[in-house]
Amino acid sequence: MLSPFDCNYNYVLENERVRLEPLNGNNSTQLLHFAINEPNIWTFSLIPMSGERNFKKYIADAIFCKEHGTCYPFLVFDKKSQEYAGSTRFYDIQLNNKSLLIGSTWYGAKFQGTGLNKNCKFLLLDFAFELMGIERVEFRADKNNERSIAAMKSIGCTVEGILRSNVPNSTGGRRDSIVLSIIKGEWETHVKEELKSKIAHL
Repeated sequence: MLSPFDCNYNYVLENERVRLEPLNGNNSTQLLHFAINEPNIWTFSLIPMSGERNFKKYIADAIFCKEHGTCYPFLVFDKKSQEYAGSTRFYDIQLNNKSLLIGSTWYGAKFQGTGLNKNCKFLLLDFAFELMGIERVEFRADKNNERSIAAMKSIGCTVEGILRSNVPNSTGGRRDSIVLSIIKGEWETHVKEELKSKIAHL
């Protein structure tokens, strides 16, 4: 097991469809064109990322939290198209509680609904439960983000409830957040094999 989780180590997670590369200041430029050309990707995002200025702040914040051991961001590379597709990360890493969250996940429009997300989530969940010794993986989303919620349910997440007025949103208001999770016992008994089967049939 990886304990403690070394956020300075370059963990690369991959399968036949996708490669997750540790995000850094050099490779992050591969994502800049999304921030400039596809602002609608971040409609439900807590952090504004559209435009070059917002993008640079987003990357700087991601690298800062990685250096301080509270998150581990990845660049998503789609092997099928041979293109960088987006980003995802572990965050709120609590090794003492054996828990973490997976989130800040986004993909360019052409990669959405292609099965890429299921492959990414399988790699992240497998790493968290089987290598890090994590017992609980949590996910959160805007309660109005139906697409994201459906995607989380499709990988085996259980809905736990709504956190009302949970956090500020990017438009100056506050967001109600839906909380979902997968626990280690579920991963071991059925979620892993069910997700693996879904990926095999994509």
